[in-house]
Amino acid sequence: MPKVYIASDHAGFELKHLLIPYIKQLGYEVEDVGDATPTPEDDYPDFIIPCAERVASDKGAFGIVIGKSGQGEAMAANRVKGARAAVYYGGSVDIPALARHHNDANILSLGAGFLKAEEAHDAVRSFLQTPFSNDERHVRRLAEF
Repeated sequence: MPKVYIASDHAGFELKHLLIPYIKQLGYEVEDVGDATPTPEDDYPDFIIPCAERVASDKGAFGIVIGKSGQGEAMAANRVKGARAAVYYGGSVDIPALARHHNDANILSLGAGFLKAEEAHDAVRSFLQTPFSNDERHVRRLAEF
């Protein structure tokens, strides 16, 4: 069963707990990396970096990280070698699909402050169910970083 690691700060805590059963329903094993309680003083790197490390070391695994905008979470995740986080905070669900298809993104960073639950569900499904193209040009580009 494919695995999804999920983490959030206090701003993404509610959305994280809405997404966990949905991701399981899609057929994925889910591991919650934190935050365990919504504490406004928490620091998102404390949860996001361990989540990204797990994704990077678990071939074929995915990550979902969640904060108010998703921007800082993606920045933190992308500091981990092997993590490729893409941000989504609304608009076309082609955005997370293209992140997978062209860039082999393995982490989706969601902006909870800008998404309704249904939009987040659609984005997560699009992200998890879109395969990497393995096109030579995309493989070549990924090798550059």
